[in-house]
Amino acid sequence: MRVYAAIQRKAGVFALMKYRAFGQTGWNVSEISLGTWQLGGSEWGAVDEQAALDTLGAAVERGVNFFDTADVYGLGRSESIIGKFLKSRTEEIIVATKLGRFPEPGWPENFSLKSLRAHTEASLGRLGVDALDLTQLHCIPAGVLGEGEVFESLRTLKREGKIKNFGVSVESDEEARLCLAQDGVASLQIIFNIFRQKPAQWFEEARSKGVAIIVRLPLASGLLSGKFTKETTFPENDHRNFNRDGQQFNVGETFAGLPFAAGVELTDALKPSVPAGMTLAQMALRWILDFQAVTTVIPGASKPSQVARNVEVSELPPLGTDLHARLQEFYTSRVADQIRGPY
Repeated sequence: MRVYAAIQRKAGVFALMKYRAFGQTGWNVSEISLGTWQLGGSEWGAVDEQAALDTLGAAVERGVNFFDTADVYGLGRSESIIGKFLKSRTEEIIVATKLGRFPEPGWPENFSLKSLRAHTEASLGRLGVDALDLTQLHCIPAGVLGEGEVFESLRTLKREGKIKNFGVSVESDEEARLCLAQDGVASLQIIFNIFRQKPAQWFEEARSKGVAIIVRLPLASGLLSGKFTKETTFPENDHRNFNRDGQQFNVGETFAGLPFAAGVELTDALKPSVPAGMTLAQMALRWILDFQAVTTVIPGASKPSQVARNVEVSELPPLGTDLHARLQEFYTSRVADQIRGPY
């Protein structure tokens, strides 16, 4: 199901944002939404608060109605900025947050009902809401997912009225399938892009069960913007500097698990395939939207101009079967064997 709405830009030009049904929740969410990891200011370089608020505003003005955040992004900073923004707006905005990776009390205590409740209540306070629209387990161990107790804790929090829906952000196919076996899971969030195509094999199962799919890191940490060279450097507090080989967390969260130099070479090889009238980044986002099981894509942005370019993809036509076939062959023959980390 898709819903169309005309959104007027400040320049007076109308853009057509498309919306997709979010599983069985009854929500229709913008197919291009906004990821806000970068607004934490701790793992993507510094982003000042006003720039963050301007970015959120630009997204909403262009029809975005879904934000994704987490309690650990800037240790609550991203949630707090979103909470401040929500107080200034009247639009209906759905906020998805995540929990399970906060440093206090840490693993494995984070997975107890007591800790899940405490972290949920902290997020409620920072966001300034009475109930979380969607909370997601944040890339927790497969063993914990398999035991199932953590899902019963989420069901308890839902019965208590602290959360409206729950989902899971996962790293691998194994974790996704563990979650699909659980009752009440509203959504799965996964890394999926031209460089990381494997998750598509369970998309139809998720759709058949009414589970929404949220796609994160659609541009492979910026590789698929096409703007990097092998000499590109990043700030000291940017995960693209300090986590290139998985030194701090799963290497798949940085450059889709590809070694940086190899990722730049692969990106350059893609550039001749970009259709006329699109940028490489827009082709990469459009490629994801062409999968009907995908509910929403959450590219990050730290300035309004980035939001505008991303949102334009909702207006672009599908890429076509020939280009999809070439991109699948490119992934199979040149990319898949180079991916590191759980997948």
